Amino acid sequence: MAKTEIDKELIRELAALMDETGLSEIEIESDDDRMRLVRAVASAAPVPLAAGVSPPATAPAAASPPEGDLSGHPGALLSPIVGTAYHAPSPEDAPFVRVGDRVAAGQTLLVIEAMKTFNEIPATCAGVVRQILFENATPVEYGDVLMIVD
Repeated sequence: MAKTEIDKELIRELAALMDETGLSEIEIESDDDRMRLVRAVASAAPVPLAAGVSPPATAPAAASPPEGDLSGHPGALLSPIVGTAYHAPSPEDAPFVRVGDRVAAGQTLLVIEAMKTFNEIPATCAGVVRQILFENATPVEYGDVLMIVD
């Protein structure tokens, strides 16, 4: 069996992509080669290993976003990846959260399926779910506002 040479530049690019998107795990496969990078996530609450971590909201709570554009809202939970978003872990299960639910930082709010992998999306902060802005089993894009939690 031939030894595969490690592409250090690819690893650097993937690590930069993880930083840029807030992902805690990324996996790629090409022919017979497969690479998986996993970042340990420091958090007060446990975060599942396969969780996609959305970027934390850093905007001050005083400013209100323009009507219709919630991406600047301080409680906006943005999609960290492209995929299909689901309210529950399976069709027969109850949703992870409903509007009005109090959530803890790190608590799973939804899952996004991407490349046949279900990524748990955790709350970036503790608060109350004010809005759920996606329909179950619908495609989402990177940066879409999925929920408002404040």
